[in-house]
Amino acid sequence: MTGPKWWVVTDLDGTLMDHRYDWSPAAETLRVLRQREIPVIPCTSKTAEEVERFRAEVGLKDPYIVENGGAIHGVTPRMGPWQKALGPSWSELKPQLQRLAADLGEPLRALDDLSAADGEQLLGLSGEGLLQAQRRRCSVPFVPPAESIRPRLQQLAAERQLAIVQGNRMAHLLGAGVSKGRALAALKHRLGADHVWVLGLGDSPNDLPLLEAADVAVVVPGHDGPHPALHEGVESGRFQLAAFPHARGWAEAVRRNILYA
Repeated sequence: MTGPKWWVVTDLDGTLMDHRYDWSPAAETLRVLRQREIPVIPCTSKTAEEVERFRAEVGLKDPYIVENGGAIHGVTPRMGPWQKALGPSWSELKPQLQRLAADLGEPLRALDDLSAADGEQLLGLSGEGLLQAQRRRCSVPFVPPAESIRPRLQQLAAERQLAIVQGNRMAHLLGAGVSKGRALAALKHRLGADHVWVLGLGDSPNDLPLLEAADVAVVVPGHDGPHPALHEGVESGRFQLAAFPHARGWAEAVRRNILYA
């Protein structure tokens, strides 16, 4: 393949996967990317355990970004697996969520406190899949409070040098400055890939730093269209809009921008 060296850096839930965690419409495109040795780098709110399971299913061997930029992971031929944390640990963040709830005067239910029934209802996860999502290292996902009090929660978090980002179904408590975009920059630096071109794909507000850091950014819509928080980027032309929801749209955007450009 001639031309620039590309990375496909992608969110998973709601982007490459639908809300039933199905990525099969993108299977052939993923196969061609592997064949052409174009890295597919998950950049997700998922844990490392969840991403490792996904990579095994798809056959990926590329590095990855977990917990909304909380850590980067990879494998070197001689040293084996490596990881680098980019923010505070779960054990530092969890008490902060409890303090924020007290200051807010509203309960904030952390993902790791959800029952099996709650996990099934809210996330469609059960058994080992739910446990893998709950075993956090550098973020604390929680059930988002009512829209009306989210600005106050953001203010309280900022006062504590923390950040809160919103995904499709959960909010996420992180250290200040932790984001998917900064994690991408850290991964490029770690791998000496500062000049690689990045096709970034996402669907939610927590993907905004990734989309802004990408050379080509694609918003993948849901069945009701793109997330309202990403409308401005699409309408201004900064971000492309995939032609279809979830994996089908993901595959179309990758083919159009890289494989058959």
